[in-house]
Amino acid sequence: MQRDSAEFQQAQQQAEAWNAEEVLRWAETNFPKDLALASSFGAEDQVLLDLASRLDTPLRVFTLDTDFLFPETYSLIAISERKYGVKIERLKSAFTPEQQAEHYGAALWSRDPNQCCDLRKVAPLKSKLGQLRAWVTGIRRDQAPTRANAKKIEWDARFDLVKFNPLADWTWEQVWAYIRANQVPYNLLHDNNYPSIGCTYCTRQVLPGEDLRSGRWSGQSKIECGLHLKTGHE
Repeated sequence: MQRDSAEFQQAQQQAEAWNAEEVLRWAETNFPKDLALASSFGAEDQVLLDLASRLDTPLRVFTLDTDFLFPETYSLIAISERKYGVKIERLKSAFTPEQQAEHYGAALWSRDPNQCCDLRKVAPLKSKLGQLRAWVTGIRRDQAPTRANAKKIEWDARFDLVKFNPLADWTWEQVWAYIRANQVPYNLLHDNNYPSIGCTYCTRQVLPGEDLRSGRWSGQSKIECGLHLKTGHE
């Protein structure tokens, strides 16, 4: 399915009125063998994992294991696999942490976080998405200015495939209402003022009154790891 096809454009328009489960079902129907959910095991991703567990066909799930995730995140991955009966594929960088330090110097994340994210997140994701025709993400419009115009179905020009954002119009409050109502397992760091959770070296607690993503790359101009940045041609 191409971005300029009438079918895609019609679905893109209609999807704005669909709920999250309807978006997932359309994705499953149209990309039964070439679709996967990218999860960082944040609250939104856990909602999607729970919704996906109700689909007729199990949705493949992968995560970007940077080797620098919190222990709570690794624990949640194991809990989610048991609860939902899925095997979560862990994508790794071509460089071990030791090799990265040898080639690029120690603590690259503190000197050049963009390059660190490129090595440990963007490159593995690009390789994975090259095997797919569509992917599902947990991004929401009110998470950051860079996501404010996200559509529920859009063409990802950077990676050349269809991108589904079923929770694009959800609020943070809606995410947590769903988690509580459906007893969805979540990262325990959320209970300690970590609304957005990434790598240990680049994530801190959020203080009262701060933006929900202010704990990511604190003190840097960086606000995205690079997975969801648009190319300017979308």
